[in-house]
Amino acid sequence: MPRPTKRTAPRMPLAVYVLGLSVFALGTSEFMIAGLLQPMARDLDVSIPQAGLLVSAFAIGMVVGAPVLAGATLRLPRRTTLVALLTVFGLGQVAGALAPTYEVLFVSRVISALACAGFWAVGAAVAVSLAPEGAKARAMSVMIGGLSVANVLGVPAGAFLGQQAGWRSAFWAVAALSAIGVAGVLTLVPRSGPPTGADRPVLRRELRIYRQGQVWLTVVLIALNAAATFCLFSYLSPLLTDTAGLDESWVPTVLALFGVGALLGTAIGGRVADGRLFGTMYTGIAATTAALALLALTAHIPAAAVALAVALGVTAFFTAPALNARMFEAAGAAPTLAGATNTSAFNIGNTIGPWVGGLVIGAGLGYKGVAWAAALLSAAAVGTTFAASRQYRRTAASRKAAGPPPEGAPARAAGPAA
Repeated sequence: MPRPTKRTAPRMPLAVYVLGLSVFALGTSEFMIAGLLQPMARDLDVSIPQAGLLVSAFAIGMVVGAPVLAGATLRLPRRTTLVALLTVFGLGQVAGALAPTYEVLFVSRVISALACAGFWAVGAAVAVSLAPEGAKARAMSVMIGGLSVANVLGVPAGAFLGQQAGWRSAFWAVAALSAIGVAGVLTLVPRSGPPTGADRPVLRRELRIYRQGQVWLTVVLIALNAAATFCLFSYLSPLLTDTAGLDESWVPTVLALFGVGALLGTAIGGRVADGRLFGTMYTGIAATTAALALLALTAHIPAAAVALAVALGVTAFFTAPALNARMFEAAGAAPTLAGATNTSAFNIGNTIGPWVGGLVIGAGLGYKGVAWAAALLSAAAVGTTFAASRQYRRTAASRKAAGPPPEGAPARAAGPAA
């Protein structure tokens, strides 16, 4: 009797892992400022809220860069585009490491973010195109995994390195990772032109998604969820030291725990989101609101501050897969701009959150006030989820009443389970 052949998963090309490593560098640069606020503020002679705006500076570049570069690079060779964008990003890190003033550092963050947004737009398409059949989703998980690992390892490592060798050393480390990424892309990513024929995205057609109310509601929802998270996360380091009374040496550990929570939340949320998108969003955002409110009440207790920071990582990122899926559902047959719009919405929140937190601190309300402001933003996200759910149900009901589309008419994208 012949022995049954064992099925093995298709092997992922090394080029995809190189792209994941590059995303690790991008994600580390975007979020490591949270662990470097105090030494940067002291060295550049600025306030903590001003230093916090460096998070917003990166987010502004991502907001602008994602849709613009997603459209601008459609006709360019992909490997050349990846190398150019990653090189610009690396040079932005060098400029940040050498920045003599706060203003120069701010500009370097915006330029780095523009390159980061473009790399995301092209890199995701390249990763999927390089993956063998049956491994497309796994290729995307490698890309997203680079961002998750950046939260778990890169951000606390940047904070630790900044404490031991100065905050500029963290920028030099990211620049070195970028150089490794450039070498890897040149070596392993094959030469290829842009998509052609039926696979070629048409920008004019994809722009039609902005006529849909569900897309805009989803943009607001993603932005509010991100604003709530990063309003608090951007000032987590001084909250831990000034309000909870922990030593600065604790900051990298707590940031690492936040990252572990984020990784756990993403894994759980990804498993349950396919079945009930809106249910996952309600659960995650409501839990985030509760965690932020409890943190505002108990931030002076060190153990509570640490535990709730970890809980925030879990709840905020538990919602992320559902929010991503909802954008692609709402955008229908416009995947290029759906991904770019999702990135922009996230970074709109990442811009607003630190700015709101800075206003609260400037008003003398302290870091507990920042937690309250974040909780209010999260509560607004719960309300937006309710509005999006109602509109989705109304749209689904009207489509059901209208009956199936005529034969030959383009199919509508299926909606999520509510």
